[in-house]
Amino acid sequence: MLKKLALVALVSAASISSSFASDKINGAGASFPAPLYYDWAYNYKKDTTNLVNYQSIGSGGGVKQISKRVVDFGASDEALNTAELAKDNLFQFPAVIGSIVVAFNLDGITDATLKLSNEVVADIFAGKITSWNDPIIVAQNKSLNLPNEKIIVVHRSDGSGTTFNFTYYLAQSSKSWKEKFGVGKAVDWAVGIGGKGNEGVANLIKQTPYAIGYIENAYKEKNNLSAAVLKTANGKWVKATEENFKAAAKYASWTKEKHFYSVLALQDGDTSYPIVAATFILLPREGTAMNKKILEFYDYAFKNGDEAAKKLGYIPLPLETKNMIREYWAANIK
Repeated sequence: MLKKLALVALVSAASISSSFASDKINGAGASFPAPLYYDWAYNYKKDTTNLVNYQSIGSGGGVKQISKRVVDFGASDEALNTAELAKDNLFQFPAVIGSIVVAFNLDGITDATLKLSNEVVADIFAGKITSWNDPIIVAQNKSLNLPNEKIIVVHRSDGSGTTFNFTYYLAQSSKSWKEKFGVGKAVDWAVGIGGKGNEGVANLIKQTPYAIGYIENAYKEKNNLSAAVLKTANGKWVKATEENFKAAAKYASWTKEKHFYSVLALQDGDTSYPIVAATFILLPREGTAMNKKILEFYDYAFKNGDEAAKKLGYIPLPLETKNMIREYWAANIK
C-alpha cells in the first residue's frame, strides 16, 4: 500500500510542474486528504485508465491555484463561504471527513494514555505551558511518569486547512488563544518549529523526542505515532478512535444553498471527538468540460472508495450526503 501511494504521489507531484495534458485531471491542495486521494486515483486509473494527478501543497496553495485556474480542481480543509466562492467564481462540495489528532513523542508513554484537556492543549501551543512535568499536566495524568523535559511544539509552516480547523478548536477552547492568536490557515505561532504539510509535521514529531503537534489521523496511523486523549465539548475524556470520530461527524449539517459550508469541531455528544473536519473540492463555475471528468472521478470514489477511506483512518460521507452532493452537481456544475 505504501509503495502504491508513494508512486501515485510521485507522479502527481511531477505532473503539476509539467504542462498539463487535456486528458488528465490535475488537482492540488490540502495534505489532510492526500493519502486517500492517491489511493482513489490509483484505483480509478486501474479501473478506467483515466489519470488523476494530485499534489499535496496545503489548503492555502490549493485555493490559490484553483482561483488562478492553474489546476483543474482545488482542495481545501477550510470551507469557503458563499462570498469567497462568488469572488473566485467557484463551486464547492465535501469529499470525506477526517480528524485531527494531537500527536506526541514521549518515550514510555503509549497511544491513548496521555490526557490533555482542550485548555491545556491551547496553553501548550501558546507557549504558556513549556514542560512535560508541568503541574497542570501532571494533575491530569497522575498514573504517568512525565519527564522533566521541555515541550517541543511542532506546527505547520504553510497555509493549511488543518491549521484552520485546529486553531478554530483552540479558539473555542481558550479565550486567551482566541484573543491573541485567533483562527486561520496560518497564525503567528508563539513557539515551536514548522513542518510543511501534514507529512512534514508528522515526520518532525516522529524524529523529535518530547515533541507535540497536530496532524490528520491518517498520518498518525501511517507513522505509528501516539495521540493524546482530549475532551469533548461536553467535558468528557475521549480517545482518537473511529467510533468517536463518527460520533462527531453525524452532527454535520450541510446545505446545498451554502455550498456545504461548515466547521465540524467541538460537536455535541459525550463521545464526539473534538477535532473532526471535512475536506472540500473546489471547481470553476465557468462550466469547463473538465468539470464533468472531475465529477466522474468523485462519483467513482463515492461509490467505490469507502473501504479505502476507512482503512486510512477517514470517515466516508453518509449516503444521504453523497446524494445531496449529486443533486448539487446536477443543479450547478455543467
